[in-house]
Amino acid sequence: MLLPSQEQLEKYAQLALQTGVNLQKDQKLMINSTVEGAPFTRIIARKAYEMGAEDVHIVWTDDELTRLRYEHADVEVLKEVPDWQKDMYSYFGEEGAAILSVRSTDPDLLKGIDAGKVAAATKARSEAMTKFRGFTMNDRIQWSIVSIPIPAWAQKIFPNETEENAVAKLWEQIFSIVRVNQEDPVAAWEEHNRKLRQAREFLNKKKYSKLIYKAPGTDLEVELPENHIWKGGAAQTAEGKVPFNPNMPTEEVFTAPHKYGVNGQVSSTKPLNYGGNVIDHFTLTFKEGKVVDFKAEEGEETLKHLLDTDEGSRRLGELALVPHESPISQSGLIFYNTLYDENASCHLALGKAYPNNVEGGSDMSESELDQSGVNHSLSHVDFMMGSGELDIDGVLEDGSTESVMRKGSWAISFE
Repeated sequence: MLLPSQEQLEKYAQLALQTGVNLQKDQKLMINSTVEGAPFTRIIARKAYEMGAEDVHIVWTDDELTRLRYEHADVEVLKEVPDWQKDMYSYFGEEGAAILSVRSTDPDLLKGIDAGKVAAATKARSEAMTKFRGFTMNDRIQWSIVSIPIPAWAQKIFPNETEENAVAKLWEQIFSIVRVNQEDPVAAWEEHNRKLRQAREFLNKKKYSKLIYKAPGTDLEVELPENHIWKGGAAQTAEGKVPFNPNMPTEEVFTAPHKYGVNGQVSSTKPLNYGGNVIDHFTLTFKEGKVVDFKAEEGEETLKHLLDTDEGSRRLGELALVPHESPISQSGLIFYNTLYDENASCHLALGKAYPNNVEGGSDMSESELDQSGVNHSLSHVDFMMGSGELDIDGVLEDGSTESVMRKGSWAISFE
């Protein structure tokens, strides 16, 4: 197996800047990256300056240092988020910077660490980033997430390969899934976004009042807010109308469920990597929108802490439809990375909803959003519940029902 060429890395960096955040001339760029991703991040920074970026600011993290801190620091220290960090993120949001995250983290990074410590630190950081999250979740700025391999992640996916071969195989998968291996990746993404736009426009015209999910271990009814909006693929900034792609890859169309209108049981179909730990084979039971019971074969304590983050973390903030034919699903791999696994499968998200998934939501107060059925929380955690055995029906405004998905595939045509 061969590691990627310089040309391939350059194409990926260009795609992340042009199609991902859609960097504009004289715009600031903030990159979140791990130190293991430094060579690729430097390529992005160079290209950003070549595209006319006013400045490029890098925020580095390091898996080993993160693990050491959790092992040795007291929980009260882990909960501290310095004002300068909050101010830095708020500054870039207020400046209208583009935010690009280069993800490359060990799925088992915090395995064995007290789940209570991880939960406390995660909650504190979410509280500290509330203002900044308002910029991204309301699309006030361009933002995007891409991933690159590191040995620990690659060997989690390909445990029988040598480190070098595992990394090379993961690069190959990433380039295929995000279309870097195509002659013109930007044009390929334009066509992909066109198809996702067709799907969301069709669903917006349908105005389903409820979706009904049925699969092994899943029997769930999810009401939709009266003024819900389906989104997917490319987004646009609220004011400047600059198009960008928040997630690369993305195969989903998504909307907000009604926070008080979820009833039944749902079972996961893929592992969830949360806070450096894996939660797997879990089931959630909902009543009037709230998780009232749960169980997990792996990571149950981590799941409990997630659900106990705040009142909103026991309610849903997103439902997303992904056909079983997605390239990530067809790879047959479990990536232990939500960015990838969520785009292999229909999924739901516990926690905060995107306000712009309802008409006028970005301008609503928290109480107005609540009245519209839009959930609020410090958390937003996607989990996968789709498969080739999932059927979904849509309930129309007149009470009639029609097929939306059968055996994980679209049962409707968007053409």
